[in-house]
Amino acid sequence: MTSSSHFPSLDSLQSDLTDLIEKLPNLKHRQLIQYALATIVNLANSDIERLDWKILSASLADMEQGFKVFYPYRHVRKVTIFGSARTSPETPEYRMASDFARCVTQLGFMVMTGGGGGIMQAGNEGAGQENSFGLNIQLPFEQEANPIIEGDPKLIHFKYFFTRKLFLLRESDAIALFPGGFGTQDEAFECMTLSQTGKFGPVPVVLIDRPGGDYWRAWSEYIDRHLRQQGLISPEDDSLYTITDNLEVACNAITRFYQVYHSSRYVGDKLVIRLKTDITNADVDLLNDNFHDILVKGKIEKSQALPQEAQDETAELPRLVLYFNQRDLGRLYQMIATINQMGTPSPTEAHPERK
Repeated sequence: MTSSSHFPSLDSLQSDLTDLIEKLPNLKHRQLIQYALATIVNLANSDIERLDWKILSASLADMEQGFKVFYPYRHVRKVTIFGSARTSPETPEYRMASDFARCVTQLGFMVMTGGGGGIMQAGNEGAGQENSFGLNIQLPFEQEANPIIEGDPKLIHFKYFFTRKLFLLRESDAIALFPGGFGTQDEAFECMTLSQTGKFGPVPVVLIDRPGGDYWRAWSEYIDRHLRQQGLISPEDDSLYTITDNLEVACNAITRFYQVYHSSRYVGDKLVIRLKTDITNADVDLLNDNFHDILVKGKIEKSQALPQEAQDETAELPRLVLYFNQRDLGRLYQMIATINQMGTPSPTEAHPERK
């Protein structure tokens, strides 16, 4: 976190703000910058506590680090690995995490971990420092940076869990969870919650056990018995994740997710699904037959980039456009799986995997 000794003087700050205001009309993201500045001004004129300002300033410092570190790698797909900080290097879980990280980096992905020991160290070890990020958290115990990522410019020290988790998920194109304690369970359930509500993804989420292990199987049985059978989640919500004790299955779950599907975004109330390769009109008809239940109105239609996407870096990719109900995310994941069985899979791209 930035200490008070690094704060600019009042004169320097006034000069910087004056310069920024003068440049603002010509800046690319001027409206958003203006909105952020206006928010700070509004807070400064309101009656909030010193602690509120400390939380705000520390959060902004956390995010400043994250945005700057990740910006040069924004086009490289990344996999976040979660798991226990207490897992010993002698365990099969540690070896699997290391082997998994090595596998996905060979496929062109970079690896993100919490930067600590155990499964996190295994992930950075398997990926190697060059292909690793460490998003560490400042704690009084357990969470020193592991020796693989220590000293690397891609190691970030966060003050708050929520800003750290923001980047671990925001920058992810896939999530892999290995066995762990309260922290790992928290991360697993947050991934499911955000996926289920459409606030994260769609991305593949893989829960990986040691060979013959039942950590995630037992977890899934709990979900089925106490949540699905009680009607507390949708029957299709188990499509949000894959459980396996096989590394080949785990890696394939990630690459298969991006076989034809590229990414998605909302333009107004339309969901735009970008594809790596075009699909046939017959394929679109099949999607409409099988997934009409997730539409608010209209049909799933093929499209080129919409006018609002003219400056989008993916503007050349073919698209599907639909009025998704924004509720049945499990079904949406099922539709993405179906799309990935259609068309001609895109050829393997040169490393790194590009977004």
